[in-house]
Amino acid sequence: MTGPMGARRGVGGAVDLSALAAPKPEPTPPPADGGPSIIEVSEPTFEADVIVRSERELVLLLLWARWSEPSVHLGQTMEQLAVAAGGAWTLALVDVDAAPRIPQAFGAQNVPMVIAMWNQQPVSAFDGAKEPAEIAAWIQDVAAQAGVPMASAAAEPEPADDPRMVAAEELLNAGDTDAALAAYEAIATTDGPKSEAASAVRNIRFMVRAQQHDPSIISTAAADDVDGQLAAADVLLLGQRPEQAFDALINLVRLTDGDDRTRARTRLLELFDLFDPAEPFVVAARRKLATALY
Repeated sequence: MTGPMGARRGVGGAVDLSALAAPKPEPTPPPADGGPSIIEVSEPTFEADVIVRSERELVLLLLWARWSEPSVHLGQTMEQLAVAAGGAWTLALVDVDAAPRIPQAFGAQNVPMVIAMWNQQPVSAFDGAKEPAEIAAWIQDVAAQAGVPMASAAAEPEPADDPRMVAAEELLNAGDTDAALAAYEAIATTDGPKSEAASAVRNIRFMVRAQQHDPSIISTAAADDVDGQLAAADVLLLGQRPEQAFDALINLVRLTDGDDRTRARTRLLELFDLFDPAEPFVVAARRKLATALY
């Protein structure tokens, strides 16, 4: 690893920390299970809170300064990652102005710098700003290469159910479709067209409409019968046959023009919205529609 001034540092090898290794107090106790481990380290507590602690867990030492904006930003990122880790490793914060002998021991001349400590020695380091995802990947790589037994982070709690959505779902399950639809529509008005409630509105409207058609329309509707083919597409989709439903409407687009063509295209786009746009059959149907239109 190249250090802040371009010189190759001793990460992965020996670094002389003896100047900081006088008798020190007991280390800061670990957090309760699942809690983040974030400590502030001074010169008197360095041995206990970093060297001794690294015998049993990974310690990420952040050298920072209050006057350095990148330091402050990286510190916030590291604290967020420590919280997410739930005690799987310890974040040790060192204010280089308050504890100048610590960065000197590592030969660090610029901040911010993060040093991974394991078994009393630095095993990896980086300096400067990085994205959270990069840092998280670096931590995993450090743990794997050093053979650090990482404790499992506490599972993130499931987000609380939205009581509005719960109430709307209960109405739907009770068979009160009209009331459920009204409830979802009210939520969608607030949460927007890309919300879960808006998706529920589209699905319910489709189900209500599709269930009103005679299933025989699939075989009785003429190829250029706009109303018949719109109904047939609904029935096909309700029967879990989306490719055939899309093909019926794409063929209708080819055979019609003007307002009839617009109706067929609009209905097809509405049916697309009932699915994940990345679904292969949706992608294929969109290509067929483009060919039919142009």
